[in-house]
Amino acid sequence: MRIEQLEYIRAVTRLGSLRRAADHLHLSQPALSETVRNLERELGVDLLERRRSGATISDKGRELLPYINGVLEAVDRLRGAADEQHHTARMVRLGTVNAATVPLLIPAVRAFREAHPATQVEVVGAQQAEIHRRIREGSFDLGLVNYLSGDDLPPDLATTELLRGRPVVCVRPDSPLASLPAVEVADLLREPLIVMRAGYVMHRLVHRLLGGRAPSFSYSTDGAEMGKLMVAEGLGATVLPEFSVAGDPLLRNGAITYRPLAQRVAEVLLVIQSQRSASAPRVARDLHRLLLDRARECRAGARARAAG
Repeated sequence: MRIEQLEYIRAVTRLGSLRRAADHLHLSQPALSETVRNLERELGVDLLERRRSGATISDKGRELLPYINGVLEAVDRLRGAADEQHHTARMVRLGTVNAATVPLLIPAVRAFREAHPATQVEVVGAQQAEIHRRIREGSFDLGLVNYLSGDDLPPDLATTELLRGRPVVCVRPDSPLASLPAVEVADLLREPLIVMRAGYVMHRLVHRLLGGRAPSFSYSTDGAEMGKLMVAEGLGATVLPEFSVAGDPLLRNGAITYRPLAQRVAEVLLVIQSQRSASAPRVARDLHRLLLDRARECRAGARARAAG
C-alpha cells in the first residue's frame, strides 16, 4: 500500500468521478484506474463503482473513507512535524538577562557561526521569569540567567554554572569613585546610581546592599549593557557582577572602569539552563558547549588578573 493510492481515492471521492480526479492529478485515466485496482486487490474490497458513465466511490469505499482520511491526516502531521524539526534545526533560540552578553555570549556566538554558517542564532533579552517560562514551553532552547549564591534553583530545569563573581561598582574613569580603592555604601549613595529594574537579580542585590536607603538620584534600566553605556556617558555608577565588566569593549577602550565594594555581599552566578527532559537539537547542544568553553576562558582570565 502506498500513500498516493489513498490520496487518489480521496480525490475521486472529493471530485465525484475517476475522470475528474485523473484530470486534477494530471494522470491518465487508465493509469489512475490501474493504481486503484491494485489497492482494491490488496484490501479485497471494491472501492470504486464502475459503470459505463464512469467510476465513482462505492458504498464500501465510503465506509472505509474515514480510515483513509485518518491515515492521510497522520501523514500530513508527520510531514508538518518533520518540516518544523528542519526549521528549528536551522535556528537556536537563546534567552539572556544581558549580564554577560559582550564578554561571554558574543565570542561564543562568533565561534558557533563559524561552525554552523547556515544556522541562525536568535538572542532575546528578557527577565529571568520570562526565560524560565519560554524554556519550559519550548520557545527557548537555552537560557542565560543570574542567581545570587544561596538561591534555590528550579528542579525541573537542567542548570550548569558558567561564571561566578563578586559585585563591583562600574564607573567612568573620571568619577570620584574611581579614585577609591574600594567603594563604601555611603560613597555609592552620594552618586547618581543606575539600577536594574525590579525582576532582575541585580535589582535585588542592590536593594539588599543599600538596606532600603535611597541614593541621591537613580535611573532604572533593563540590562547590564545599557547600564554600562549610561555609565560611559557620565550619567552615574552601576553595580554589576565583575564578569559582566571584565573584558567588555568599553573597559578596553577606557570608557569605563570598576572598583570593588568594601562591603561583603553575595556572589553572582551566571548559569545556562535548558529543559531537563527534552532531547535538544544538536545545534543547541553545540552552542551550549561553546558557552562552556568561553566560560572556562573567562575564568582563566579572571585568575590571571587576580594573580597579576
